[in-house]
Amino acid sequence: MAKAIYPGSFDPVTKGHLDIIRRASQMFDELTVSILNNSNKIPLFSVDERVKMLQSVCSDIANVKVDTFSGLTAEYARRTGTDVIIRGLRAVTDFEYELQMAQTNRKLLPRVDTVFLTTSLEYAYLSSSTVREVALYGGDISEFVPPLVAEEVYRKLEKAD
Repeated sequence: MAKAIYPGSFDPVTKGHLDIIRRASQMFDELTVSILNNSNKIPLFSVDERVKMLQSVCSDIANVKVDTFSGLTAEYARRTGTDVIIRGLRAVTDFEYELQMAQTNRKLLPRVDTVFLTTSLEYAYLSSSTVREVALYGGDISEFVPPLVAEEVYRKLEKAD
């Protein structure tokens, strides 16, 4: 059975992330969207909130599950018996960073491969930080995230005021 992980912070999950998730789910028998609990970042959403949102927006994709981890992606891949890491690329600048990470993961876990998927052109500019910033200043994020996620972003920002 071909298994892959798609690690990231997903804070919040965007339509660009969902594009990668849908496409990767067609390539592998099982895709785990793995939310990184990164103690170096101050997220908008808790890990549990991100899990719930991802489970909801991916509920129609039968072979996708959502999990969390902290630490090294290669170690998480080792623990879960996964040989493929999915990464999305928006621009050349993403590739430089992602190539370094892929090579590091391969050094740490020689059996692991990284598959790069280029984001669909309609989402090439999109990032979670862009979504947060637009929402923070009262902009419309409905083109960037699913409706449920937009509601949660606005609700979270209202509570922060």
